Amino acid sequence: MDVTLVNMPWASVSYPSLACGILKAAVERGGVHRVTVVDANLDFFDWMYREVGTGLREYDFFSLDSYFQGIGDWVFTSALYGDRYWRVDEFCAAHSGDVDEETLRLCVRLHELIPDWVSMYARSLTECCGAVVGFTTTFQQNAASLALARELKRINPGMTTVLGGANCEGTQGSAWHRNFEFVDYVVRGEGEAAFPALLDSLASGESPRGIPGLCWRDKSEIGANSPSAAPLPPEDIVSPEFEDYFERHASSAAATEVEPKLVVEGARGCWWGEKHHCKFCGLNGSFMEFRSKSPQRFRDELLGLAAQHQVLDIYLVDNILDMAYFNTVLPYLEESGFDLRIQCEVKSNLRIDQMRRLVNAGIVQVQPGIENLSSRVLRLMDKGVSGCQNVRFLRDASSLGITVMWNYLYGFPDESDEDYLAVIDQMPSLHHLPPMDGADRIALERFSPYFDRPDLGFDKRNPDPQYARNYALPPEELAEIAYLFASAPAGIGADVERCLLGAVRAWRHDHAVSELEWVRMEAEILILDDRPPFGQREHVIAGSDVVLFEMLDRPRSLSTLHAEFGTGIEDVLLRWQAAGLLFAEDGHYVHVVPEANNQRQLRIG
Repeated sequence: MDVTLVNMPWASVSYPSLACGILKAAVERGGVHRVTVVDANLDFFDWMYREVGTGLREYDFFSLDSYFQGIGDWVFTSALYGDRYWRVDEFCAAHSGDVDEETLRLCVRLHELIPDWVSMYARSLTECCGAVVGFTTTFQQNAASLALARELKRINPGMTTVLGGANCEGTQGSAWHRNFEFVDYVVRGEGEAAFPALLDSLASGESPRGIPGLCWRDKSEIGANSPSAAPLPPEDIVSPEFEDYFERHASSAAATEVEPKLVVEGARGCWWGEKHHCKFCGLNGSFMEFRSKSPQRFRDELLGLAAQHQVLDIYLVDNILDMAYFNTVLPYLEESGFDLRIQCEVKSNLRIDQMRRLVNAGIVQVQPGIENLSSRVLRLMDKGVSGCQNVRFLRDASSLGITVMWNYLYGFPDESDEDYLAVIDQMPSLHHLPPMDGADRIALERFSPYFDRPDLGFDKRNPDPQYARNYALPPEELAEIAYLFASAPAGIGADVERCLLGAVRAWRHDHAVSELEWVRMEAEILILDDRPPFGQREHVIAGSDVVLFEMLDRPRSLSTLHAEFGTGIEDVLLRWQAAGLLFAEDGHYVHVVPEANNQRQLRIG
């Protein structure tokens, strides 16, 4: 069979679809079916660029920034429901306070024009696509995928349409299938086995009813099979094929704004979540069990893709880096001679020597899951790190030149004002460290412990209002398709929230002009300070204080410091804390002064 896999907006135009790349490889390794990946997101980007005069900044707003508001999905509802003015007033009223007027006008204009694009695109696709068209849907791809599937079935009712991806996990997949009859099948869970099996059954004329995870319809009868009870073993996780994307990207207007990146997978699941599922995290709806590819296979796959596509910027999609890779894969990458630039997710309690290995291997950007700087709040999340450890990570990342992506999360049940006020008071001493992207109340996500266990604090919840604006479905069906849910705010109140958000804004504002670093001057340590809250100063640390400063490279409890230096040490700690050189939290202290980059680089080299 000829099969077409479609990657719809608002998937990023900066890298290929890992899901489509994996499914293409999984299907074609059987040698029976042929797969073409269509990057409709790039085609749509070109249309926006040409017809509306927008570029990457606007596309990224719908792709990334609007996720929690559902705006990317809404602009495609006009095509999904065949109405250019579908719920425009309701949409504008909902977002007049949180979206600027220019962006709001763009949303409405796209909403009006998109039915033309979907109609045109569907006609062109039916001329070249296979008998089966599959859509991957993650984040803001639901309405766009459904709109195109609807139009394809209108033009060619005999075409088979299949939906899959992260947005189809659990009851979501069966609800999409049940409520949109132009979707013939939905694949829930890992698709490497189910999707090829579906194609085999369609080609042979056999019934696909027995395929695990498949939602099917047979005339008036519909069914939803339970997904496989066991996760795919790592040796069966297929290496992706990306040729279609890189060929299409080269001819796209997106190529003038962004260099393409590779997207690579080393593992699935989360080794921390297997034992301690972070209470707010809704990832890994199918399987939390951590499975990683062998070090040699992962190394060969990553370097092979980089060499094949001549791309060195790599986004590693793993929820968390396999700790075994520090002694296996990372040294391989360092020795490869490739000037790699890798982004990955790690845990924030890494040691400095482990962070050096990241740098040496070409990892330039990390998402360490910092989330908060209060140990008590971090314990409420079940994060397994302390506030001082998070500050230490930011400090060492600054020394090593690693870019850090993180958000400050709040609004956890049982948190208190005191958990935040003591940290807020110390934030001016951290302005030189990598700032957070922003601060937000946590979202209630399907598959998270907070969702699965209402007794943890969110017992009253409803589907986020975006779903009612975007889909003409009854409340009980909205509750099945929704991933995000609204609930009464928990945790800190409005006054402390305002203080926190103000402190976050000040940190982000001052960061570019804040400097703090230390250098060794024979037996002394010289600290150079130029931070707006503290002014230009030099601190000289000498004598026994040098030992104390070096000891505070790691978080230390007051009792440990008393045992080492005596009770008189508290005067030094208070003096250093007043000068913004220490972070004190939960009875522990850690210094916040990064080592001078040139001094640290000598150690790395």
